[in-house]
Amino acid sequence: MRALIVDDEAPARAKIRRMLAAAGGVEIIGEASTGREALVAIKRSQPDIVFLDIQMPGLDGFSVADVLDREGGPYVVFVTAHDHHALRAFEAGAVDYLLKPFTPERFGRMLDRARERIQSGGAKPATGQRAEYLRRILVIADGRAQFLPVERIDRAESERNYVTLYSGGGQHRLRTTISALAERLDPGQFLRVNRSALVRLDAIREMHEWSHGDFRVVMRDGTELNWSRRYRAAAEQDFTLGG
Repeated sequence: MRALIVDDEAPARAKIRRMLAAAGGVEIIGEASTGREALVAIKRSQPDIVFLDIQMPGLDGFSVADVLDREGGPYVVFVTAHDHHALRAFEAGAVDYLLKPFTPERFGRMLDRARERIQSGGAKPATGQRAEYLRRILVIADGRAQFLPVERIDRAESERNYVTLYSGGGQHRLRTTISALAERLDPGQFLRVNRSALVRLDAIREMHEWSHGDFRVVMRDGTELNWSRRYRAAAEQDFTLGG
């Protein structure tokens, strides 16, 4: 596996270099400290995977990833000290998202996942094609991260630029919008019920007619949400026989 390390901080690049050397089986083909340097190095050396910092001067990590996506570039592992980029990172098709500071154990799990993806020949989605629906969402709280399977999400509610996921009595906050999240979740499992909420269908207990064409959705945990007439009309064709 051929790897390129991209970070504007030399100590951060050195840490990844040491961990890759300790893991073995990885050829480090170069390093870059800016997004523009990264694109030049990628074009020249054709790595299998790029360890990519997000916040860098000039082109940031997401800008680099956008170029790679258009040109069918290598797999990307985002490396950052900021947890609020997680959902956007996976929307960009990242293999993984390393939150600084990370442990050798966390790095090893990421590397195993990357090797499996590369060795299986799993193709990245071509430009213009919809990426596959999310199966897990990276959630981070108090410096601890976990991959939350989407089937454990009961509902999601938005407030400005944040979305709160409700899962079995727990809550996880993401910096994203409800529309962006809804686009990445399987509409066969999740339903947008109004401007600020979506629910997992199997977490619904029952629904009642309410008023002016709206319905009241009662979740298994007792939470009640409004299914607005506008969003109900948009979903009817997907849930009506012959639609």
